Amino acid sequence: MSDFEDIQIFVRVAELGNLSAAGRELRHSAAVVSNRIARLEERLGVRLLNRTTRRVGLTTEGDIYYRHCQRILAEMEEAENAIANQKNTTRGPVTVTCPVAFGNMFVAPIIPKFVEKNPDVQIRLHLSDRLLDLLQDKVDLAIRIAELKESSLIVRKLAANKRVLVASPAYLKRHGTPRTPSDLLDHNCLLLRFPGSRQYQWTLQRDGDEAPTTLSVSGSMDSDNGEVLTRWCLDGHGIALKSMWEVGPHIQSGALKIVLPDCTPPAHAVYTLYPENRYLPTRVRAFVDFLVAEFGGTPPWGNDIN
Repeated sequence: MSDFEDIQIFVRVAELGNLSAAGRELRHSAAVVSNRIARLEERLGVRLLNRTTRRVGLTTEGDIYYRHCQRILAEMEEAENAIANQKNTTRGPVTVTCPVAFGNMFVAPIIPKFVEKNPDVQIRLHLSDRLLDLLQDKVDLAIRIAELKESSLIVRKLAANKRVLVASPAYLKRHGTPRTPSDLLDHNCLLLRFPGSRQYQWTLQRDGDEAPTTLSVSGSMDSDNGEVLTRWCLDGHGIALKSMWEVGPHIQSGALKIVLPDCTPPAHAVYTLYPENRYLPTRVRAFVDFLVAEFGGTPPWGNDIN
């Protein structure tokens, strides 16, 4: 095994924080991974990792070495991509993470179109309502529908996305229609919950008001899956905060009604994110450009339903 491969092993151990996890990904036993790290440490004359029974962490010297190794591996990938670009080829896998419902409805149907035009690219679509770490989970790009925090990721907007509060006519007939944001505190609010989710707090901006109102709403049912919340809402179990792409057809059909139409939640646009890289792999760049072209302009779900 070459020194370059030892560096690859060290970088993945540092990113995953676990010898066994890195070994499984690289198809080595934990013992082999440990031996290769020990070989690096012996050659460098410093300890790179602090080891515990469950996790490993970088030492000060290990952190310095890790950052340099990252650049080395990135430059190697850039060199390979440069050759691929020179040959005008687009090939290899692209791993994409996307919310479950949005992926099923809008991303999965267009992937065959991209693959047909790029037969040497393999799209690996991972559907999850949880926010994956692109670096740790080795994801090439993510599609997110959220208020984005500052990060080192490159962001490109795909489409606008209006959000609304909705409930079924049956629910509103039984429990009454909220007239003010504070009325929501007396209603069963259907919440999307997962680590890091803030949907138990709903922020609404009433037309004409200078400042928005944020309410800590509650309800008897929550889920980490947005499609489940839509189904519960359609079945008359409560009020949900949903994106227009999720509920537009149900509003048009009358199966759902917009609640507090003059109080709108902040719009969460649809974005694609990918790690900062001066030389994005051709296959990833091609798929990003494809997404921008597909979703640019008027989004397929519309945003003007009242």
